[in-house]
Amino acid sequence: MSADKRIPVTEKTHKELHDLKEPGQTYDELLRELAKQRRRKELENRFRDIEEADTDDLTTLEDV
Repeated sequence: MSADKRIPVTEKTHKELHDLKEPGQTYDELLRELAKQRRRKELENRFRDIEEADTDDLTTLEDV
């Protein structure tokens, strides 16, 4: 199911997106790629936080 939506952006943001877009790539593809990168970065940050956490603050698997 395809539904076209409009996302208002400033001219500056539009230019930045246009500069990021590869030839032949749609804005939809670009935005999906950026969203995927954002989710991946957030996951990396969560893993880093867990690795850096004090082990006394973590719950053991046996306690779950």
